[in-house]
Amino acid sequence: MNYKYEAPILIEPLIHGDQRGYFFEPYNRETFRNKWNIEEDFVQDNESFSRRGVLRGLHYQMEPKAQAKLVRVVLGEVLDVVVDIRKGSQHFGKVYVYVLDDKKRDMLFIPRGFAHGFAVLSETAIFQYKVDNFYSKADERGIIYNDPQLNIDWRLAATEIQISEKDRVLPSLSDAALFI
Repeated sequence: MNYKYEAPILIEPLIHGDQRGYFFEPYNRETFRNKWNIEEDFVQDNESFSRRGVLRGLHYQMEPKAQAKLVRVVLGEVLDVVVDIRKGSQHFGKVYVYVLDDKKRDMLFIPRGFAHGFAVLSETAIFQYKVDNFYSKADERGIIYNDPQLNIDWRLAATEIQISEKDRVLPSLSDAALFI
């Protein structure tokens, strides 16, 4: 099956800085379309504040409410993890791992059909993301963060990891509802 995007896209923004500080455009529709061929129309911005060890994910929504995301760290450092859950993809089950922080200001575009999660590595973190579809509780799904099939190293001690009750009972990749 042909997909528009083969994998997540790491975006390194052009940052203008001097003794006064810095300036950059976290999002410019024309730049995203012309430089990275990202044409999604984002409809909502989200932001979370978390402390070290908080792990959110791995989350996604089913079609027709699936979401593409553009994520970035405003403050702190996170381990960002993306898993290809498209059954027809040659990369099905592949895990992509990125460290995003407030120093490099890299952003990550996550296409529809990928589960997403992150763990806070710094003392605190502010994490922002744009989505191209609204949240739908009925279509929300997830995969357990410690699925042995995925073998994700979250770079935290097991005793540090803090997850929600909802995320604690998510299914494994082999038992999850996936994209076709």
